[in-house]
Amino acid sequence: MATNFDPDKFDTITITFNGNVAWVTLDRPEVLNAFNQTMQEEIRATWHAFREMDDVHAVVLTGEGEKSFSVGIDRGDDMSALDDNENLYGTSNNYMYDDPGDDLGPKSCDLWKPIICAVNGMCCGGAFYFLAECDIIIAADHATFFDPHVTYGMPAVYEPMKMAQRMPLGEILRMTLMGNHERLSATTAKQIGLVSEVVPIETLHERASWISSTIASQPTVAVQASLRSIWAANDLGRLNALSLAPSLLTTGMSKKAMAEGQALFESGDRINHQTR
Repeated sequence: MATNFDPDKFDTITITFNGNVAWVTLDRPEVLNAFNQTMQEEIRATWHAFREMDDVHAVVLTGEGEKSFSVGIDRGDDMSALDDNENLYGTSNNYMYDDPGDDLGPKSCDLWKPIICAVNGMCCGGAFYFLAECDIIIAADHATFFDPHVTYGMPAVYEPMKMAQRMPLGEILRMTLMGNHERLSATTAKQIGLVSEVVPIETLHERASWISSTIASQPTVAVQASLRSIWAANDLGRLNALSLAPSLLTTGMSKKAMAEGQALFESGDRINHQTR
């Protein structure tokens, strides 16, 4: 584990463990779980630490409370201090700044373990940095999704670019250009494939726990190799991804896991599966 990783000292997120599943909760409910520089640093440290923690097989990401998952960047945190010649990131050079997504997205931090996102309320703007790089998204039935950038005079760039890989083009265009004037319901988000399941808020934690613990119960090398393969296909396109397939397949093969899987198959025992 990273020697400087001490989540007990974190101010903006809480981390708990349940078996081989880590729970990361955005914990600034007083500002609807908006992220500031401190949260960026704590999230980045967490993703980096999880890379080295072999006991963590899967992660659940959610927000504190029932009102908001996250509303993106904390606009009240430091924007009022910007000089007229400075951009949002406090620099006068528009092409030289560090984007928050480099800290917030698990894939941007090179974490290739399954991330289940449990959206517990409003989700908008910079919150899409999280969603865009999670693997499975479920939502409470009262959750809403929108992007207010243009309404408040800010171009929406990184967030829709990342989310365009998760949403149909027409939907990401509409959400981005409508700004704060329209919100996607959880039902609509499921219909367009942004989320895979919608549940009452009372059962959101239980459902995320079942999904994450189920994934975590399976051989980690096979799971992580499969995860990496799917993202490679999404990022690189089919032909380029297929050129990587042999190395991903051999890297993800474990004789021990294969033997255990064969023994399970030959035992005749079958999983009591659920149907979605």
